[in-house]
Amino acid sequence: MSLGFCAGVALLGGLGATCRFLVDAKLSSAVDTAFPVGTLAVNLLGAFVLGLLMGSGVSGDLLRLLALGLLGGFTTFSTWVFETHRLAEDGLLRVATANIGVSLVAGIGVYWLGDALGSLA
Repeated sequence: MSLGFCAGVALLGGLGATCRFLVDAKLSSAVDTAFPVGTLAVNLLGAFVLGLLMGSGVSGDLLRLLALGLLGGFTTFSTWVFETHRLAEDGLLRVATANIGVSLVAGIGVYWLGDALGSLA
């Protein structure tokens, strides 16, 4: 693995994390709910785009740069787990359970949709 490739992953990861912050902040301020809509949105969008990449046949270093760098920085498993745990601690067990179910089912669904649409290109 070259230094240039590592730098590319780092730069794209930083871009992805910045985009995640902006999208999450915008959605969270626009919707008044305990449900973590911002995190859900970025994770579903990331799963969809990953599906598009895979379906369209992107591979090699370009796939690694986009999937590991950009989408890896954009999506967030740790925040999803933290927010779910926080909801449960706050006694919002139904919301926490919904966050788990919606995130998993919708995440797989949008990945498959992206993959299907990507294979049409």
